[in-house]
Amino acid sequence: MGIPTEGVGSVPRPDYLLKAMTAGDEAAFAEAADRAVAETLAEMEATGSPIITDGEQSKPSFATYPLSGLDNLAPDGVVIPFEDGHTRQLPRLTSGPFRYGAYTGQYVTQARAHTAMPLKQAVIAPSAISLIYPQDGIEGYSHDQFIADLVDECTKDIRSAFDAGAQCVQIDFTEGRLSCKLDPSRGLLKQFVALNNMVIDRFSDDERARIGVHTCPGGDQDSTHSADVDYAELIPDLFGMNAGRFYMQMASEPNRARVLDIVARERRPDQTTFVGVINVIDETIETPEQVCDRVLEAAEHLGTERLGTTDDCGYSPFGDDTATARATAFAKIKARVDGTAMASERLGVS
Repeated sequence: MGIPTEGVGSVPRPDYLLKAMTAGDEAAFAEAADRAVAETLAEMEATGSPIITDGEQSKPSFATYPLSGLDNLAPDGVVIPFEDGHTRQLPRLTSGPFRYGAYTGQYVTQARAHTAMPLKQAVIAPSAISLIYPQDGIEGYSHDQFIADLVDECTKDIRSAFDAGAQCVQIDFTEGRLSCKLDPSRGLLKQFVALNNMVIDRFSDDERARIGVHTCPGGDQDSTHSADVDYAELIPDLFGMNAGRFYMQMASEPNRARVLDIVARERRPDQTTFVGVINVIDETIETPEQVCDRVLEAAEHLGTERLGTTDDCGYSPFGDDTATARATAFAKIKARVDGTAMASERLGVS
């Protein structure tokens, strides 16, 4: 099969779905979302991808889908600033107990109705959801109680995806690099890693081999929130998570060779690195030859036995992100697939 290649998750939603998302008609949205999922899966298959996603068409965003329909949230939570000046804001939990409003198994089930291809499902990291608990606490619902509920719910989320037939599950951990910016001592990062391991460690060895972690410095509206943080600050703790796969932004990294050497030094023998070979915040479509060169560069530092390729980030992690055209996203995905196959042939990986 050559060097494995997988996408991260999201692709831009079609116009009719974007309109349905804001129209307030739940039945019309469900119909539009199902149509978009079917079209997305077909376009994914057409790229030659060996494992595909639904492009997160039915999610409001990669981060907030578990909060859908909850009535114990306020809108004034943590604000995440991006380099271009725009922000995203998380909600704030107002009372307990905390429960998910949606689980990703429903997305896998929806996708399975439209394809027989192997499916990958992305889930949000518990560390990201932990940010909705207010710093001044909640009367009658302690932080420890919240964390216990959060771990249970995230475990249930991943389990639902596997039970619905997902071949692998990716935990989105884009707050990892950001945490080093918020707390240069890396204490917050270590707390995040420990929390995520509380979930990952509930799964068997075989399941953990099929659980991955995605990291990037954010990728919303072609802007990042933490690209100015040295990757070296994140990587040692990143590989402290007990997952079997790591999907790492790399194509847009200014000094890839240095970072790849750090990865080679820090990753464990049972961990496979899927290196980003597509820069999703650059609208230029890579050629297969450019992708091939990036794969060959990664192989020089990491070898080929535990090497895969991916995109740096999703193409539309928030549902309203239209910075990248849908056609551009699929062209980039096809370039990744073709370029990875080209590199596999040159490296003799079959």
